[in-house]
Amino acid sequence: LWLGAFLFAKTDKMKGAFFMKTLREAKVGETVKVVKLTGEGPVKRRIMDMGITKNVEIFVRKVAPLGDPIEVTVRNYELSIRKADAEMIIVE
Repeated sequence: LWLGAFLFAKTDKMKGAFFMKTLREAKVGETVKVVKLTGEGPVKRRIMDMGITKNVEIFVRKVAPLGDPIEVTVRNYELSIRKADAEMIIVE
């Protein structure tokens, strides 16, 4: 879990701990909603240019055997995202 994800609080069912889930941690077949983008500058702009913005739903289609890249459906089109970029996308 990327440490920056702890900055945005959400209650865990166990022990009331705080955590946030990144797109990298989403399971195949799961649909998630973007809460926040943590990247900065050109990286954040590139993610937003791909159509990944706050409140957008993302469906995780496939994950490569070594976890990189992740294939998702965003705004009715398919997209492959690097693992490093997926860690910058906080979802619920």
